[in-house]
Amino acid sequence: MTNPTDYKNAKSIYEFTVNDNRGNVVSLDKYEGHVCIFVNVASQCGFAKNNYPELNELYEQYGESKGLQILAFPCNQFAGQEPGTNEEICEFTRSKGVKFDVFEKINVNGDDAHPLWKYLKHKQGGTLGDFIKWNFTKFIVDKDGQPVERHGPSTSPKDLVKSLEKYW
Repeated sequence: MTNPTDYKNAKSIYEFTVNDNRGNVVSLDKYEGHVCIFVNVASQCGFAKNNYPELNELYEQYGESKGLQILAFPCNQFAGQEPGTNEEICEFTRSKGVKFDVFEKINVNGDDAHPLWKYLKHKQGGTLGDFIKWNFTKFIVDKDGQPVERHGPSTSPKDLVKSLEKYW
């Protein structure tokens, strides 16, 4: 399975594949029927201190009861705050007790941005442009695989609950 050649024509996130943090290809159709949060993460970012524990909390609270899935994508495009290898990133997320899915390090901006992230930005543009401005930008994707909301890095994961409730 491959990513759509033109991300703008994709019907949902389910048309995309990503690599997990061991390099295995994962088809996003495995998340069909789930409300998802997609987030670009960086272990050395100041936002990591609150975002990781709060994302964990959301996942623990709503993963089983509501089917919430959280998909974290390490990215080193913002002040080099995710310089580690996939193995080092795994070690960091393990130390933070992360139970949600963490994928291979990707780019979220530019020509070599992952097609999935081009799609997310295309569907939910930002206020100052489609590009991702910083680590911990969060996209909410509904049960039909449609990106329905975008939240900036300063939005606390806990503050997403009211939004998430609309899609359960």
